[in-house]
Amino acid sequence: MVRDTGFPAADAENDFLRARRRQVLARLGAWLRREPDDVNIMLPFDEVVAVLGRAGERRLGSRVVALDSIVGSVDRSREFDRRFRPTSARSRHRWERLARASRRGESTPPIEVYRVGELHFVVDGHHRVSVAHALGLDSIDAVVTEIVTRLPADGICYRGDLITKDFHRIFLDRVPLDPARRARVTLSDPWAYAELSEAVEAWGYRLMQDSRTFLDRATVAHRWFDEEFVPVVDMVHQAGISTTRTDAESYLWVIGERYRLLRSHHWTTEVFTTLRDR
Repeated sequence: MVRDTGFPAADAENDFLRARRRQVLARLGAWLRREPDDVNIMLPFDEVVAVLGRAGERRLGSRVVALDSIVGSVDRSREFDRRFRPTSARSRHRWERLARASRRGESTPPIEVYRVGELHFVVDGHHRVSVAHALGLDSIDAVVTEIVTRLPADGICYRGDLITKDFHRIFLDRVPLDPARRARVTLSDPWAYAELSEAVEAWGYRLMQDSRTFLDRATVAHRWFDEEFVPVVDMVHQAGISTTRTDAESYLWVIGERYRLLRSHHWTTEVFTTLRDR
């Protein structure tokens, strides 16, 4: 508890003014440091789930949730910043009422949150979370519903991080690998997922031409992984090259070099004869 003078009403007023001042200072500091606009913006739940791909949900019931894990909101992302400091004085009366109750030791109902990975998004109880932060608490009681997603929420800190996850999800729509195979296909550059998607689809097209059989996306994806991706990556590892890249980055590098050779080298009959004789 911070700055307890023994007068809950006065302390609650100071709590709110201090929270507002910190919000303005944080915004000013971000502007001075030329940080991205999303640094102090809480994560919007709908965008996060849309990017990760919703697969289901289950109710977990009452839990104690760490305040630092609450990073977003379902519908009030503009009323508070990332640390749930109020962005205006519109809700001051309600905020101070809750702060007075907390300082008097009165019980308040648990908040309601959605859990996505290790992240939590407030459905109901934004002001209670804001007051808890202002009073220096570490955790809060919550009723938790877990949202199951196709992709993990690992690596999501700011709104800009959703771009990487979105490209990854689109890749999995085009190349639906099972979880075990999927774990080996990682790229540091989100744009590279589009390039890899096109490479897999082109490989599948050639496969269907050769076999004269239509194959669905899942079959193409698994055959590409087993018959193309793994052998190429194994050769790269055995050759001891491209050691700083992920497996998927090594594969893209190899097929890029193959394409460059095919388009830039002069393939004469003598060259094919030499290669065949070797």
